[in-house]
Amino acid sequence: MSVIDPSLLEILACPCEHHAPVDIDAAETALTCRRCATVFPVRDGIPIMLLDEATPGPAGVGVEVDSSSAGPTNGAAGG
Repeated sequence: MSVIDPSLLEILACPCEHHAPVDIDAAETALTCRRCATVFPVRDGIPIMLLDEATPGPAGVGVEVDSSSAGPTNGAAGG
């Protein structure tokens, strides 16, 4: 049986400005933002969706992670 109600998972979103959906890990101990890879802990079955309690993604909270290079995609041109 799942610790977190599946209907709750459908409505939970990253609290950054983009409000991207989150995925739960297999052990149900953390939720990860699909956009920025910020990780939110789950304690006693309760998702802690506070940015102060989260582990920022590789590019920072709210910064989209480019799955092809694992770096941020901010639209800036290199040069």
